[in-house]
Amino acid sequence: MSDQMNQIGHQIHDLARRLWPLNRSITGDGVRETLLILKELLPELRIHEVQSGTPAFDWVVPDEWNVTEAWIEGPDGRVVFPVN
Repeated sequence: MSDQMNQIGHQIHDLARRLWPLNRSITGDGVRETLLILKELLPELRIHEVQSGTPAFDWVVPDEWNVTEAWIEGPDGRVVFPVN
């Protein structure tokens, strides 16, 4: 593998490492942070925010929410996988 291909592979891996832990949904801080990271690579990227409740075609922009706590619970009610 060429040095250039190896370098590109490392850059992609570094980007994935930065993006993976962000909690992204259709709204919220994780989306904003993701877009700002992508803007580092695409400086001409324009980011627009639209207020919750704004009609958009056949849809309405939902309320923003940010997950602060999550877990997976087993059938017996025990937490089997905490999510940080």
